[in-house]
Amino acid sequence: MSTTPTRAFSAFALEPFPVIAPGDDLASAITGVLTDQDVALQDGDILVVASKVVSIAEKRYVDLASVTPAPEALELSARTGKPAEIVHLILSESTEHTVAGERGPIIARHHLGHQLTSAGVDRAGANGAWLLPVDPDASARALRDAITTACGVTIAVVIGDSDGRADRRGATVISIGAAGISPLRVTNHSEPGGRTKSQEETMTDLIAASAGLILGQRGRGVPVAVLRGIAYEPSDEGVAAILHGANRL
Repeated sequence: MSTTPTRAFSAFALEPFPVIAPGDDLASAITGVLTDQDVALQDGDILVVASKVVSIAEKRYVDLASVTPAPEALELSARTGKPAEIVHLILSESTEHTVAGERGPIIARHHLGHQLTSAGVDRAGANGAWLLPVDPDASARALRDAITTACGVTIAVVIGDSDGRADRRGATVISIGAAGISPLRVTNHSEPGGRTKSQEETMTDLIAASAGLILGQRGRGVPVAVLRGIAYEPSDEGVAAILHGANRL
């Protein structure tokens, strides 16, 4: 975890990865793949884990048959064309929302503080949906601790979520949880007159986006990637520390 600027890094997927069912031990699944593939983690490695697989392991599934849409959800459903039950979940998971364009997407501020498309609610076939982990930073810490203990190395964990943006088409990957790594990178630049300008960068977002080339339905279709060779500052602040108006759990 040197503070020397990163000049190059490598990334690889943990695959083949087993199908995770609700209640499964995700850390054990990760270490099992490492063993099966004879892959040894190194000090300073960063594991980027897709939020959906964390939600599955943490049983964050909602049966849409159990959802009774509120009047506001019915109205917004008619406007956007989204199922009323999904809209109800979006409103339940968020503190405020806007609709980008005539029919969406719905951009909502999740009660954790993240501004996300559909408040991070992810369809699960025709009859269900997955919600975000209750506390993604705590999920990252639990994974980091379990994997560190099992493998005997010091690592960091970033939980990434695929999300779109209101101003453009397409999706990227952002961080919603982290452990063992500072969520911000601060760089200093000298300016004329001897002044120094500091710049904050969302380090965990940069890492999540890099891993997005491998992760999830838009990459190789695997839920865990390892990034190696990145310089970062160790920290357990978590992503919540950099959110405006975050609800710290």
